[in-house]
Amino acid sequence: MPDVRSPIRHHLVLYRRDMEQGRARFFSLMIERDLFGTIRLVRNWGFVGSKGQENVEIFPDEAEAAQALDAWAAAQRQKGYTDL
Repeated sequence: MPDVRSPIRHHLVLYRRDMEQGRARFFSLMIERDLFGTIRLVRNWGFVGSKGQENVEIFPDEAEAAQALDAWAAAQRQKGYTDL
């Protein structure tokens, strides 16, 4: 049974600006626990100012979700995304 008193708080937002086109993009990663105690990695991405798109992956524990978050963050940084 997961410890519901200790909510998971892992959230990372990366940005990429294209000055030539005047556009900015975002990529957000968040590990959360839903009402049933399931560990989820939520990814949001799109243009700044828009709702963007969302994808949710479910993991058996927080450690695996954190590894996936780190892998996604590294991949996006290689594409030019940075912390603000």
